[in-house]
Amino acid sequence: MSFPHLLPCRLLPPTHPYPLHHPAMHYATKISLGTLATVGAFTAYYHTTSRRRQLPGPALNDAKAQVQAIHTGIRSRSGSLSQQQRQPTSPTASSASETQNQKEASQDSQWQKFTDRLAAANTSVLSTISLGNVLPDWSIGLPDWITRLQRELNMVPGSLADAIWSEARDPNINPEVAWDAKVRISPDLCEDEQRFLAARREFTRRALAKYLDIPEEEIHPDDVPVIASTGSGGGLRAMVAGASYYQALSESGLFDCTTYMAGVSGSCWLQSVYLSSIGQQDYEKVIEHLKRRISVHIAYPPAALELIDTPPTNKYLLRGVVEKLKVGASSFGLVDLYGLLLGARLLVPSNEMILDDNDLKLSCQKRFVDGGKQPLPIYTAVRHEIPGAGNETENQDVDMQKKVEDEEKQKDWFQWFEVTPYEVYSEDMEAGIPTWGLGRPYENGISTNREVPEMKLPLLFGIFGSAFCATLSHYYAEIRPFVTSINLLKTLDDMVLQRNEALVKVHPFDPASVPNFVKGLKDQLPATCPESLHKSNVIQLMDSGMSNNLACYPLMRKGRNVDIVIAFDSSADIQLANWIGYVEGYAKQRKIKGWPVSIGWPKTDDSEKAQQELEEAQAKSSAEAKEKLEEAQEKDEPTESGERAKDAKKALGPCTVWVGSMETRESEDEPPPSMAVEEEWDGLMRPDSGTFFSPVTFTRNRRGISASDPTLQRPRRRPRHLPVSVDMEF
Repeated sequence: MSFPHLLPCRLLPPTHPYPLHHPAMHYATKISLGTLATVGAFTAYYHTTSRRRQLPGPALNDAKAQVQAIHTGIRSRSGSLSQQQRQPTSPTASSASETQNQKEASQDSQWQKFTDRLAAANTSVLSTISLGNVLPDWSIGLPDWITRLQRELNMVPGSLADAIWSEARDPNINPEVAWDAKVRISPDLCEDEQRFLAARREFTRRALAKYLDIPEEEIHPDDVPVIASTGSGGGLRAMVAGASYYQALSESGLFDCTTYMAGVSGSCWLQSVYLSSIGQQDYEKVIEHLKRRISVHIAYPPAALELIDTPPTNKYLLRGVVEKLKVGASSFGLVDLYGLLLGARLLVPSNEMILDDNDLKLSCQKRFVDGGKQPLPIYTAVRHEIPGAGNETENQDVDMQKKVEDEEKQKDWFQWFEVTPYEVYSEDMEAGIPTWGLGRPYENGISTNREVPEMKLPLLFGIFGSAFCATLSHYYAEIRPFVTSINLLKTLDDMVLQRNEALVKVHPFDPASVPNFVKGLKDQLPATCPESLHKSNVIQLMDSGMSNNLACYPLMRKGRNVDIVIAFDSSADIQLANWIGYVEGYAKQRKIKGWPVSIGWPKTDDSEKAQQELEEAQAKSSAEAKEKLEEAQEKDEPTESGERAKDAKKALGPCTVWVGSMETRESEDEPPPSMAVEEEWDGLMRPDSGTFFSPVTFTRNRRGISASDPTLQRPRRRPRHLPVSVDMEF
């Protein structure tokens, strides 16, 4: 299933059957550019307090005069609010009029910094609006919206922030604030997950019997495979495509046979919506929700701003923001704002009067998975370990000579973190905390302040999907096809590539931060725990797609014993980045037996061919787009002869199955490539068969039904044109 009219050009895969020119896509691109300009203005002034000067200009016309009037009125209100927040009061007046929350806010540097930056953002937007048609029309209302937000977040009695913070420490609303959280140090699965596995095995046994249409008593418990699915990163594209993949999996009966579902980026968003009162554990309802909530472009702010500004959704969405600012254990940044916008689009039901605060807590998903009723979701994020600087200290002064020496010894790498409804855990540190304990500070393995509620899901959404926190190397990889297409820029490309080792260590945007729960535990952690973490108060986390766009690594963790992995890959660079192949290196490093060897997309000419096809698909006009579409449809007639059949034999198909081997080798030679199952299934029954891996890629299924017309304004109620059928027998 696809919503082509909702996806901007960048979201379409290289092999999409339609040219990348469509009126709806053009409109979406215009919206995105307008939003980018707005966010740019916010970001520039959010990170600086330098003096601004107003440039002289021509006489204002009627429109500019109206903007100036708004500017003057709101500035006076903003100044009044700022003065109210800063003006000191006498001890007598303080005891009579100031609440405890106000006193704490006045002493809280992070809260004060946030309010100062909010005021600076208001001023910057007003200044930008006054320059003319720099921002889109809807941005004229931004200053008034910011002013109202300032009023609600100033901690005066009766304000929204005052009510949120009072409820945050109420154990009747947040039971976890009465619990002490401790760090669990062990390579084993936590007790909650072990209980889940025992219960889920009975459930999957019944489901497998139904799927295979055989009596349940004929299936021995030891013969029930542990099946896991993983959805790729890809933001909105991965979320929409993943909803259809999982719906097909559910309709076939195979979803009930799975034990785990892991995700990256947009697939994490999808898992959260499914395991909520909104999705109701029904992918049909999830798809209906997405159709209603993302009919407006996800990067179009007015719809989200209205939800953040009006009751009851404002209190619902701003809980996480107020709590993180008030706790002050980790900084509030751009990723958190991004998560707030995502939450406004994805975690608010169509009936905005029916809100369930349990949907804001990832740990509350236990109510759906306890007893093995649903597969256990695994959410992922990564921390970038930068040699000589760690991650959290990358923008601080360091000894450059020592840094160079360290870089010679070690390259940068990504440290994986997983989050389930039970635990936040890192395999590299062999340490984890209860999910309800995320967000509070820790020292020596114990939380130092238990009156801190669980970190809310919108902020986690920002972390899971923060692809814009990529390194400069990732950014250049996005624009490199354009650079290399111009002969005059060939020298520039060579210069950049020569400095790639430096570019992979620079993040233009800081990742989000959470309190460092392993602080003070240096003597109890394994050597795989980075030294830099022992010196930091926070852990910076970002989109795990920076490391691998498929969440296979957590599925290979000791104790999970996954036998079959079904990977739904909706990556934009499916044929260019060998995400599948990277897992093999991880398996070798961890000495994991049974993972298939030498699998994935061919490493020869196919990547360049895919890039060439993508460039050839570009169209500059509607007429050219129509011509290329007709040409592509003529070439797309099914054939298995000549060179095309040869290429099809070599390439990865819409659904390929590989099987690993458990046999050990004493030779140091490279093992032979694993078997890709084609027509013969006998090899799957070998006694030494290892892990089964099946990537289902977001590419054209040449053996399936042709895709739906992209000009349709509304998708069908039930997705009949799926990227691939997953009704497979293992």
